[in-house]
Amino acid sequence: MSLLEQLEEQIVLGLRYPRERLVEDELMRAFAAKRHVVRSALQELENRGLVERKPNVGAFVKAYTAQEVRDLYEVRELLEVHCARLIPVPVRSDRLDELVAIQRRHDTGIDGGELREVTKANMEFHRTLFGLSDNTVLVEAIRRHAQMAHAIRSVTVTSPEFLEQSRREHWAMIDALRHGDTETLAETCREHLLPSRDAYLSRLPPAD
Repeated sequence: MSLLEQLEEQIVLGLRYPRERLVEDELMRAFAAKRHVVRSALQELENRGLVERKPNVGAFVKAYTAQEVRDLYEVRELLEVHCARLIPVPVRSDRLDELVAIQRRHDTGIDGGELREVTKANMEFHRTLFGLSDNTVLVEAIRRHAQMAHAIRSVTVTSPEFLEQSRREHWAMIDALRHGDTETLAETCREHLLPSRDAYLSRLPPAD
């Protein structure tokens, strides 16, 4: 796993917090990496919306204001709900079976407390779900905006309560696909976005 991938995973898993400073020398020691590799990783994380740089201060894990969170999640809702409505039903059994297999891995990760596996399976679940629309441009836009929300979602990724809710909603999406219920699928996708948004907002100081 590259330095870039390791740092991104640490942000996703909440091991590095919003506003945490990312010091080049410390990262070089921690990952036995050369300075140009560290700088390249930080630049790419900034491009992905996970890191912000402040002149003469350094790089930090991206911290969003309340308005930025609301704006980002409004866009995510527009993209994901619209994509859900584009999925042609009934879904072919082999494509539905693929989604079920991924969700079973997600279940196993939750039951075993394997957060890395949970995170990987979650990303694969949503990529496969929205891929059922066969609209590659829309799926890429969804992936990009979900990636920007990694630091926001990290506040719920270690919570058993939120993980169980996520599991239930994933199975509800599968059930909606199985029954050709597009509106239930779209509404479940919308509701699925709310816990991480609201949990992050609840942690912001009132003046933010």
